[in-house]
Amino acid sequence: MRHVNPASLRWKIAALVTLAAAAVATVVGLLVHRSSWQRSLDEGEARALQAVDRLTTPAGGPAGEVLADPPGDRPGDVVDAGELPAALAGRLRPDRPVTWYGLDHRDEPWMWAARPYGGDGRQVVRVQISMGSQLRGLYALDRDMAKAGLLALAGVVPLSVLVAELPNRRLRRVARTARRIAGGDLDARADAGGRDEIADICAALNSMATGLQRRLLAEQRFTADVAHDLRTPLMGLLTAGRLLPEGQATDLVRDRIDVLRGLVDDLLEISRLDAGDERADRQPVPLADLVRESLHRLGVPADLRTTDDLRTTACDGDDAAGGAADGGGGGGAGATVVTDPRRLERIIANLVLNARTHGAGPVEITVGSHRVVVRDHGPGFPPDLLANLNDGQAQRFRTGRAERGRGHGLGLTIVLGHARVIGAALRFADPPGGGASVTVTLPDPPPDDPPPDR
Repeated sequence: MRHVNPASLRWKIAALVTLAAAAVATVVGLLVHRSSWQRSLDEGEARALQAVDRLTTPAGGPAGEVLADPPGDRPGDVVDAGELPAALAGRLRPDRPVTWYGLDHRDEPWMWAARPYGGDGRQVVRVQISMGSQLRGLYALDRDMAKAGLLALAGVVPLSVLVAELPNRRLRRVARTARRIAGGDLDARADAGGRDEIADICAALNSMATGLQRRLLAEQRFTADVAHDLRTPLMGLLTAGRLLPEGQATDLVRDRIDVLRGLVDDLLEISRLDAGDERADRQPVPLADLVRESLHRLGVPADLRTTDDLRTTACDGDDAAGGAADGGGGGGAGATVVTDPRRLERIIANLVLNARTHGAGPVEITVGSHRVVVRDHGPGFPPDLLANLNDGQAQRFRTGRAERGRGHGLGLTIVLGHARVIGAALRFADPPGGGASVTVTLPDPPPDDPPPDR
């Protein structure tokens, strides 16, 4: 459908070339038509004047004297001036012949010529030259030019489409490169060869990708350096915190040290994910059991459901946290997936903690055959953040304005990083009933992997 899209640049260029060719053909045709008809009129006028001169100028005699009474029908007659067409009669001059082109009573085209003779001026010598053959020839020329113009357009249209496809193909390659860069392939570059505007666009795109790559690498190096540099003083703080006497102030200090330790651990994890060297350790995992164990380690109450087509079984928060719920069997409850269990558990844990921290209860977790949905009932995702998350981007250290001090804004960045490693697809949404939901869809195992044991 792309090649027949009328909004495509290819077809716009083809239409412009076709219109330009049609305009040129029309102008040339009008000029040829006008020139040919004027030449026919000039020839008819010359013939009519020559006939009048022959009739009114005897050999060796004075001008204006009739050579002889022309017989009957033509090429000339001596008639009364009142019998001439009004337009021709109005042009009569005593000293020279005059001409006029017009139609007779039968709508036949004629070139008229007349000249007074005699002393009273009442009689004139009139000559009529038929222009029918010239007019028919002009019509035939017009038809031939129209046919030639249509044949030329029949060749110009496909040729212009083919010619327009060349820059259009280059632009499509530029668009594909831009999408690769937007998808995270910062090494992708467009072909900037040539000296036209498309080459300028390619050079600008490459420059933008290079600058973006430098900034991201600088940010990644900064994150890794900060995380590593903080580990040494953090270990000292942890040791010092254990030596403090028990009390309310000590508990507060230890709590803040734990928060700082979690931040440093997250930064180190992000730096490893940014390096792009992480590989998934895939193995068969019962999906519902993994989610249940993750909730048990977190100690977070949540409403866990497992689905099997249209059937749904639910377990309350205490059972979900303790891992004692009945899975219900079937495709949802007993589904086994081939993935990296540590990374998937990290994804589920971060999503649940994010829902508890920034959303509102109850937190609902639905487990399908290859899908896990985490939903809360809070205010939902901000629109700009939602769009970025679905594009695979998360702004680090960002939390909502009303949520300052509640988390450090790295959880979703870690989720996106681990999802890329295991090949999981994430879908962030604000459901109609309120709150926020994140859908984790796990890929099918590669064809060369052995089928999981059920």
